Amino acid sequence: MRDYQWLHEFCLNRFGSVKAFEASLPKPRTDAQLRATPADRYLSTLALRVFRAGLKHSLVDAKWPAFEQVFFGFDPEKVVLMGGEHLERLMQDARIIRHLGKLKSVPRNAQMILDVEQTHGSFGDFIADWPVTDIVGLWKYLIKHGNQLGGLSAPRFLRMVGKDTFVASDDVSAALIAQKIVDKRPTSQRDQAAVQAAFNQWHAESGRPLCQLSVMLAHTVNH
Repeated sequence: MRDYQWLHEFCLNRFGSVKAFEASLPKPRTDAQLRATPADRYLSTLALRVFRAGLKHSLVDAKWPAFEQVFFGFDPEKVVLMGGEHLERLMQDARIIRHLGKLKSVPRNAQMILDVEQTHGSFGDFIADWPVTDIVGLWKYLIKHGNQLGGLSAPRFLRMVGKDTFVASDDVSAALIAQKIVDKRPTSQRDQAAVQAAFNQWHAESGRPLCQLSVMLAHTVNH
C-alpha cells in the first residue's frame, strides 16, 4: 500500500492547485455539532437514507416535507407508537412513497434511537463518541440494531449527518483493490478491518478526516 504522500501528490496534480484541491473535499461536523443535533433530525435522515436507496434522490427529497408531516416531525417517541394499522393507512397517502417495507423501517429505527438514548443519554452523544478509528464498528451496530441499513446505507447515513466516515463506493473500492488492500469490494469483516487499518494509517500520517481521504482515494481511479 502506498503512503499518504503519494495520495496527496496525485490529487494535487489532478486539481492543479492547493486551493482547488482543498475546495473539493468534504468537511465532517464537529463532535459538538453532532451532540447538538436532536434525535428527530437523526431519525429523519435515517428514514431519508432508507427511502433514497434504489430510488432517484430528487424524487424522494421532493416528497420529504410530506414525510415530515405524516411522521410527526420524526419525533422518535411518537413514531415508535405507530402500529401496523397506521402504516397501512399511510400506504393510501399519495403524497409519500408507498413502500411498506421502508415505511415499517421508520418506527423500528425510532426504537433503535430510543434504545441508544437509554444507555448513552442522547443519540448525538452516541454518534459523536464513537471512535473514527473503528468506524466500521459503527456501521455494524447500525446494521444490526437498525432496519434497512445494509449495503452502503449505514456509512452513507453517517456521511449525511456529518459523522466522519469513509464510504466504500465503486470508485473507492476500485482504488482499494488497485492498492492491493483488498481483492474485491470490502463486504466481509476481514476486508473491512483491512480497509479500516489502511484509512487509520493515512489518517495518522496526514491528520485528515476519513471522509477527505475517501474522496481523495476515489480521485485516483481513472474515468
